[in-house]
Amino acid sequence: MKAAYLDYASLDQQDLDFQALHAVFDQLVLYPATSAAEIQSRVADVDVIITNKVMIDAATIQQCPQLKLILISATGTNNVDLAAAKACGIVVCNCQAYGTSAVAQHTLMLMLNLATSFLTYQRAVQQGEWQKASQFCLLGAPIVELAGKTLGIVGYGELGHAVARLAEAFGMKVLIAALPNRPADDSRIPFAELLPQVDFLSLHCPLTEDTRHLISHAELDAMKPSAFLINCARGGIVDEQALAQALREGKIAGAATDVLTVEPPKEGNVLLDASIPNLIVTPHNAWGSVDARQRIVDQMVENVEAFKQGRPIRQVN
Repeated sequence: MKAAYLDYASLDQQDLDFQALHAVFDQLVLYPATSAAEIQSRVADVDVIITNKVMIDAATIQQCPQLKLILISATGTNNVDLAAAKACGIVVCNCQAYGTSAVAQHTLMLMLNLATSFLTYQRAVQQGEWQKASQFCLLGAPIVELAGKTLGIVGYGELGHAVARLAEAFGMKVLIAALPNRPADDSRIPFAELLPQVDFLSLHCPLTEDTRHLISHAELDAMKPSAFLINCARGGIVDEQALAQALREGKIAGAATDVLTVEPPKEGNVLLDASIPNLIVTPHNAWGSVDARQRIVDQMVENVEAFKQGRPIRQVN
C-alpha cells in the first residue's frame, strides 16, 4: 500500500519514531504541510491518506479511485467528509485517548501556577525584587494550597476522570457538574448550583451548541471572587470578552486557558492582552508531550494492521 501523510509536521518535531509506520506501508511519503491547492496531486494515486488538519472533502475522495483508508492523526474528525468516505467504501480511523495523561498533568500545572502565583514570583526574581528584599522571602502575591479546596469538573469523560484522580491526590474535594440539558443525579450537580461552591473550575467538555459560551458573564458572576477557572477543552466554551472583563474587575481570582476560539490567533485575541491580570495562556500544547504524540503514531500503526486483517479498529464512519 502507498500512503501520503499530508501534514506530519503538525505532529512530529523530529522527536518521534516513525519506523513502524513506514514498515506497515510499501511506500510512505511524508509532507510537512499541504496547502489546499496541493492536496489532489499528492493523493491521486495513494491507497491511504494520513491527515491531522488537512481537509479531505467529498471532491477529493471521489477523485481518488485507489483510496481505501483515511487515517486521522488526531481524535477530531471534522476535517474529513465521513459520509462521502463511507459512500465510497473508504474506512476512516482516528486516534483516541492518546493525550489523557498529558492534558491532565497540564491542567494540574495550570492550577498550581495559579494557586502559587508562580509567574508573579518568577517575574519578581527576574526583575531583581528578591535581591532587594528586606527579609529572606517574598510574599507579596497570594499563595493558596490545593489541599482542602473544591474542584468542579465540567465534562467527566476520560480526561475529567484523570484530572479528578490527580486533584484527589492533592487532597482536593471533587464535584462533577451535570452538563446543560442533561439530568443531574446523585453524582452530578446542576451546573448553576456547582459554580458558587468551587475554588477551581476545570473544563473538559466538548464544544457543542449546548456548551458554547457555557462560561459567560452570569457564570463568572456566580463564582467566588477567590475562584480560578481552567480551560483545557475548547476556546468557544468560554466567552473570552466576559472572562477578560471578569479578571479586570476582580470577579474571579485568576484563569488559565490552553485554547482560544481561533487558533493560531493570527488576528489577535482579547485574552492575549498582557494587561489582563492573573491570566495564563498556553498555546494549545497541553496534549503535546512526546509520549502522547508517539502514541498517535503507534495507534496509526495499529489501525493499519487491523485494516489489513479486515477488522478495522477506531473506525469513525
